Amino acid sequence: MNSRNHDNSEKADQTAIQRKIKEPARPSLHLLCSSIIAALGGLLFGFDTAVISGTTDMLQSIYNLSSYAKGFTVASALIGTIVGAISAGKPADRYGRRTTLLVIAVLYLLSAIGCALAWDWYSLLLFRFLGGLGVGGASVISPMYIAEISPARYRGRLVAITQFNIVLGILLAFFSNFTIAQFDLGLTEWRWMLGVEAFPAAAFFFLLFLNPLSPRWLVARNRIAEARDGLLKLGTDTGNVDEEINEIRASIEMEHMEKKEPLFQAKYRKPILLAIAIAAFNQLSGINSLMYYAPEIFKMAGAGKNSALLQSVAIGGTNLIFTMAALAIIDQFGRKFLMIVGSIGYIISLSATACTFYIFGTDFTETGGLVILISLLVFIASHAFGQGAVIWVFISEIFPNRVRARGQALGSFTHWFMAAIITWTFPVIADISGGHAFAFYAVMMVLQLLWVLLIMPETKGITLEKMQKKLGIS
Repeated sequence: MNSRNHDNSEKADQTAIQRKIKEPARPSLHLLCSSIIAALGGLLFGFDTAVISGTTDMLQSIYNLSSYAKGFTVASALIGTIVGAISAGKPADRYGRRTTLLVIAVLYLLSAIGCALAWDWYSLLLFRFLGGLGVGGASVISPMYIAEISPARYRGRLVAITQFNIVLGILLAFFSNFTIAQFDLGLTEWRWMLGVEAFPAAAFFFLLFLNPLSPRWLVARNRIAEARDGLLKLGTDTGNVDEEINEIRASIEMEHMEKKEPLFQAKYRKPILLAIAIAAFNQLSGINSLMYYAPEIFKMAGAGKNSALLQSVAIGGTNLIFTMAALAIIDQFGRKFLMIVGSIGYIISLSATACTFYIFGTDFTETGGLVILISLLVFIASHAFGQGAVIWVFISEIFPNRVRARGQALGSFTHWFMAAIITWTFPVIADISGGHAFAFYAVMMVLQLLWVLLIMPETKGITLEKMQKKLGIS
């Protein structure tokens, strides 16, 4: 007996040693570089979203736009985003994730060059729409591709690179606008602001050729030899490539069966309403009004052009810092805690902003401008710490496996649809009174706080099965 126990113990030790060899503590250099390159789609997503904020006044003047037309000009990219997010899945399945990312890179490049060379307002709308297609596609395909090439033990951290890059892209867009403004380029300044995106877009396109095809997509296409080569370079969960391929095949077969399950039925009412609510509240905070019109808001509060652009950089930096802080603690403190803290911060900052606009109107003093800056910094910190960090995690956790992809698509559609409406309407409302716009957002955040306290379930540390029971899903 002792001899057998000794042999079993020795075999267990050998197995543990082999497992350590097969499962390195850190992702391979090939996997890490491939994930970073794919995440550039997220960086361009953030950059494209925020870069137009520095051009709105010039575009309104050059093309003689009404407030309604200016809002539509900014929202045109968001209309493209809705279309891109909805339609990206099919070409990704048919032609591959990397190929679709290459097309997205081309859309970013065409949009940047086209906007820089736009010959009239209609051509500008067209090229902004193309950029929106790229943003929508990247929001779906970049994290999907990274998830598929990553072993499970690295997946969360590597997919998070995309979220980090989106926020970093927003900061870079604000900084780029401020830098270009220092050159006093006159009437062509807006063209440079929109056109500079061509450089990272071109880099994204060429770097993608260094990335492997998704092993999961290759297995789905029965290109097993290529999938095996890719997994050998990228790493596996099991340490055995053939075992990994068999698991991928089983998961694909299960997905084919699950696609027959309709999303819109009574048993999924609760997760559907929860997804729609959190996505709608995300935009009813007015976050995209700040992202797209930050310099204009600061000018309304009495800041000069350069000062307004520099204050926008502060907004982007605060967004980045508090996003990182929230991602670091979201699994320790839970989703509701972050949402409650964020909602309270929203209410205080938006109320202060609205009151300041009502008090000073169009005749701001230095004190009034400082209050607006501090309030909006608190606002962006509240968003990054709360809604910005929670929304996509929460939506991915409330739907069962069999309808999760379609549930996330519904949440994404609601988010972008509301973003287009808020972005389109802000200039019209702000023309009447900046106070009205921010007061409306503040009221919406009071409703969000009530929703979080009374309705939103906590999803931290709850298994899928328990979550289904909690939401009454059979």
